[in-house]
Amino acid sequence: MDLSLYIRDIPDFPKPGILFKDITPLLADPVAFQHAIDRLAIHYDGRPIDAVAAAEARGFLFAAPLALRLRRPLVPLRKPGKLPYRTYSLKYDLEYGSAELQMHYDGISSKARVLLVDDLLATGGTMEAGARLIEQAGGAIAGFAFLVELAFLKGRERLKPHEVFSLVTY
Repeated sequence: MDLSLYIRDIPDFPKPGILFKDITPLLADPVAFQHAIDRLAIHYDGRPIDAVAAAEARGFLFAAPLALRLRRPLVPLRKPGKLPYRTYSLKYDLEYGSAELQMHYDGISSKARVLLVDDLLATGGTMEAGARLIEQAGGAIAGFAFLVELAFLKGRERLKPHEVFSLVTY
């Protein structure tokens, strides 16, 4: 199944000059959505992964069903003030400002191998920060998984030396 047929281009969103990759048509088609999760699960099945983590919000859409399929815990990486327990916290810079991710102290065990998942890889800033947060908590990066990769933005370079797996590349 060609998953790119379920991703539409929205020109000039969220601002002029940006060509936004809209994944909602894929989410609206249960067969395509299931196919995407199946392909991710097949790729990672049998690999040494202790947990699946994702930054809010669209990453949760792919990480949650993937974690269930792999029978691994889901670790949410959230914005400040969203997690009720003690957290690790990491502030990081983006092209357009700064952001912060938090994770519960007991989100992963020491030396846990964590797969980070998101809907789209652009510049890699958020996933790089997620990886630093996992490492701050004593975990190790098992790899990165994405539905869509915008290769021209070179986010893959930022995530080296870890494996990056994408289902659709532009």
